[in-house]
Amino acid sequence: MEHRDGFFAGVRDSAIYYQCWQPETGCKAILLIVHGLAEHCGRYMNVVNHFVPLGYAVYGLDHIGHGKSEGPRVYVGRFAEYTDTLKLYFDLIRLEHPDTPVYLVGHSMGGLIGALYLLEHQNELAGAVLSGPLVKMAGGVSPVVVFMGKLLSTLAPKVGLTALSAEGVSSDPAVVQAYVSDPLVYTGKITARLAGELIAATQRLTAEAAKITLPLLIVQGSADRLVDPAGAKLLYDTVSSVDKTLKVYEGFYHEVFNEPERAQVLGDVEAWLAQRL
Repeated sequence: MEHRDGFFAGVRDSAIYYQCWQPETGCKAILLIVHGLAEHCGRYMNVVNHFVPLGYAVYGLDHIGHGKSEGPRVYVGRFAEYTDTLKLYFDLIRLEHPDTPVYLVGHSMGGLIGALYLLEHQNELAGAVLSGPLVKMAGGVSPVVVFMGKLLSTLAPKVGLTALSAEGVSSDPAVVQAYVSDPLVYTGKITARLAGELIAATQRLTAEAAKITLPLLIVQGSADRLVDPAGAKLLYDTVSSVDKTLKVYEGFYHEVFNEPERAQVLGDVEAWLAQRL
């Protein structure tokens, strides 16, 4: 496979890092990776190594404030900075591949970003795969937490509130250790502004998800402790897509592409894509 990386100008003229992996000959479709909170697109090599040999190109970016991209860590002034940057990146991909179908692959917060992106730009995509999408917060969010999140988002936007639990990423200890040891993974606390923006974004998605009509596959681990698995079912029930599929993997943790049984998930995604190509 051929690998390329570099930077492009994102929102606020920030330098946004991207990577792409392409098959040696031909490209039947593009998978656009939209990664989750605190991580980066380089953590999706299981997806890359599975799909590039099958003739897919895989493109990914590090969100602003993540990985190798510029910006204060895990902070945005508004959630649209993620979707606006994704649109800029999509347009660059389209210049290179004007006629190749593109499937968005969003994980966790990337699933939330991807779903909100669909509300505005689904006509540009052939379909979407959402993995453990952040639709409902794990443990629920009380009205008090919502109020405090909004208050701190305004008064102290860069104060740290809480950190993700690395143990909830995967049931594979090696994956957890690699996550903790990865210098591009942010292990500090999430900023108040981002927490407030996440709450508002999930509320918007819940209210507007019926606008989504394109082919959609949702994959979700039943033992996910980082997002509420019920959110996947809520999203599945709410979207208006005629072609929609929800697959729940019993006992799987949050990152279904990084579980010991990931071959099953990758095979299911492969079959779903093949049927639509």
